[in-house]
Amino acid sequence: MQTLLYSCLLSATLLVGSPDKNVKKETAKPKGWISLFDGKTTKGWHTFGKTTVGEYWKVQDGALFLDAAAKKEMKAQGDGDILSDAIFGDFDLKVDWKISPKGNSGIIFWVQDDAVKYEHAFHTGPEVQVLDNDGHSDGKIIKHRAGNLYDLVEGKEGAVKPVGEWNTCEIICNKGKMEIILNGTSVVTTNYGDDNWRDMISKSKFKKMPDFGRIFSGNICLQDHGNDVWFKNILIKKL
Repeated sequence: MQTLLYSCLLSATLLVGSPDKNVKKETAKPKGWISLFDGKTTKGWHTFGKTTVGEYWKVQDGALFLDAAAKKEMKAQGDGDILSDAIFGDFDLKVDWKISPKGNSGIIFWVQDDAVKYEHAFHTGPEVQVLDNDGHSDGKIIKHRAGNLYDLVEGKEGAVKPVGEWNTCEIICNKGKMEIILNGTSVVTTNYGDDNWRDMISKSKFKKMPDFGRIFSGNICLQDHGNDVWFKNILIKKL
């Protein structure tokens, strides 16, 4: 009887197989990374100059979704840019984004959350462009295309995915050096805070905004440009 039981157990082991030691188990976020979006709620975010998030920002399939049609139905006025509750100086930020056909949005950083002093979030914070390059008119403008440091630095072409597909953007700002990585390709590298940075601003649409790009600590912002846009897997690490 024992011999028969042993044979059965041996056969089962051979059929099922022993655990593969080479298979990696799912691991937690690497040390130091902070999730800014829990995939279920808008907790940790608020509309620029307010304490809550507009109802047209929703969670859809694990992503933060700006529902442009819902905003129109609600007759909501003005920008609905949402800001992280937390403030960051030097950072490494990773965000997955997807834009709608003919859509426009952006990832803005170092925003000064003062709606009394500043009319819009983009009046203080630089922006990484989120865009349908082929469908939106901004795609025809140098320094306004997806992955560009909007109106400041033209980005390397060919990294963005077709409209409707997910893109992974990484923004690294550390000790005066900035890099934007789109889908694994470094598309922008520049310095900030130096004479060249100030010269770029002076030649841009932001030249009449006295605090634009001059305060290197602030909120992370997801832009409401009036078009459907999705963001997920929002992770940041303080540097």
